[in-house]
Amino acid sequence: MTTPAQPRILLGVAFMVLASSLFPVMNGLVQWLSPRYPSEQIIWARITGQFLLMLAIMLPAAGLTVFATRRPGLQIARSLCQLTSTSLYFIAVATVPLAKAAAIGFLAPFIVALLAWPLLGERPKLRRLLTVAAAFLGVLVVIRPGAEGFQPASLLILVSASVYALYQVLTRKVAPHDGAETSTLWSALLGAVLLTLLLPFFWTTPTSLADALAFLGLGVLATAGHYCVARALSYGPAAVISPFQYWQIIGAVLMGVAITGLWPDRLTWAGAAIVIGAGIVLALSERRSR
Repeated sequence: MTTPAQPRILLGVAFMVLASSLFPVMNGLVQWLSPRYPSEQIIWARITGQFLLMLAIMLPAAGLTVFATRRPGLQIARSLCQLTSTSLYFIAVATVPLAKAAAIGFLAPFIVALLAWPLLGERPKLRRLLTVAAAFLGVLVVIRPGAEGFQPASLLILVSASVYALYQVLTRKVAPHDGAETSTLWSALLGAVLLTLLLPFFWTTPTSLADALAFLGLGVLATAGHYCVARALSYGPAAVISPFQYWQIIGAVLMGVAITGLWPDRLTWAGAAIVIGAGIVLALSERRSR
């Protein structure tokens, strides 16, 4: 017999799968635009587009009070983290295959598990540390430092994942003090302001309607993706729904093949499988412990 909670969890899974389908499309647009436009302009379009869309949605209902924060220091730090993480990821994705980038980016939840100890006082159990170690092993298989196919730009994604993990921890720290709407706007505020001020120094006018639509699409896809993640986690426990973010690897493979015609090699598949397996184990263990 189906319980009332099950349909909500299935709806949450559907939203997470949808989000994990949108993000690879956004990253694919980044890779498609990168050979013709400066990385700064692409990053500006992504962050500012999301900021303006969220502002248009929230401002009529809440007014300027939506910017009011009880923890400005934490909010500025979060905004700086998002700007840094997005910038490093987009610069790397210009040359790193999307599937490899997605697999390395999956390391962020494990870094959160490590940072939660010194920053949130959440002492990790042994099984959490073991899954984190397994995830790092999987990422090493994907990156292959020292091997012939090693791409230095993949290290930028590793740093991006680390900074994004810090962003998530800071988000948890500020959550008791500021509402979700305030945090959502502040996360993109710093990047939108700084990059807009610098825009005249790197602006390149789009040469076609397709390119202009791609720039617009970055903000739309980012906003829709993050909205779907928020909705997904509102329908059920994170430990149940979060593992479905790994659907993103499928979208990344398909977008990568569509843009470059290249499939991931066997070691990329193997490393991604190790990271995803560790992530599922971590989610299940966290669910049991709670």
